[in-house]
Amino acid sequence: MSKMQVALEGVYPILATPFTESGEVDEQSLRELVRFQLQAKVNGIALFGNASEAYTLLDRERERIAEIVQEEAKEQVPLVFGSGHTGLEGAVQLSKWAQQAGADALMVMPPYMVKPDGKRMLDYFAAIAKAVDIPIMLQDAPVASGVAIPVSAMAKLAEEFDNIRYVKVEAPPTTVKITEVIEQSEGRLTVFGGLNGMYYYEELCRGAVGTMPACEFPDVCVRIYQLWKSGERDSAKALFYQYLPFIRIGTIAGFAMSVHKEVLKAGGVIRSSRVRNPNAPIDDALRREVFETLEGLDPLVLRWKRRDA
Repeated sequence: MSKMQVALEGVYPILATPFTESGEVDEQSLRELVRFQLQAKVNGIALFGNASEAYTLLDRERERIAEIVQEEAKEQVPLVFGSGHTGLEGAVQLSKWAQQAGADALMVMPPYMVKPDGKRMLDYFAAIAKAVDIPIMLQDAPVASGVAIPVSAMAKLAEEFDNIRYVKVEAPPTTVKITEVIEQSEGRLTVFGGLNGMYYYEELCRGAVGTMPACEFPDVCVRIYQLWKSGERDSAKALFYQYLPFIRIGTIAGFAMSVHKEVLKAGGVIRSSRVRNPNAPIDDALRREVFETLEGLDPLVLRWKRRDA
């Protein structure tokens, strides 16, 4: 199957980037993190997203991470690479590299340093679409980037470029915008939810085909999706609301990356919860609050260490 024929749906966690205590990419933990995702039966894996701290990575680190993830994934699931940039030329270069490096699709945020006007935004995405021939997902993440992509612009891009086929909607309220994207694009755009799965169940009800959350609870997201697909919607809703306090605490601005990594570390998936500046480590109070949300729950992440014992 060619990459343009790959249909993305289901659960595509955004892979965290594990660091050692000294601040280097922890390759061993990264390999274990990929194995953890595959054990959870994810539908795909996304690299170099906001939850990957991609904005802190050096080019050589990005190249090595791509190599390791492909070695561990062994083409079992599609890989989506984030390739947004602060400027058009950088995004085109990064997108070309991602395709050459093995990406099955791209996830692209608009420029986020200087906020683009309508024409600049369209030109930016058009240049990327012309530069690659793998599917492109528009990442509408104004909470993280400060830039919202208008639905009219999404629809126009999807009409003009066959490879602009997906949108990750992270603009709250995500549910309302998902409906607008599906209606205005007249079926050309397939929608994933974001914001760490905060509105996952409601997004499925609105026509989203999956979610792209952080990567410490993939098994939970997969189970919700399986229940939904099999028609057991009440069970899907109940499981989602059971985990919602935990999902919500993973969205705290400035500390979200540390929250994700503290949970992964607690389960033995990664060895350190270190994050890079400008992210901040969590304190004891927040750490306690995070694990209180998991009391009485049984996610795979907290059984991972014991599984290998």
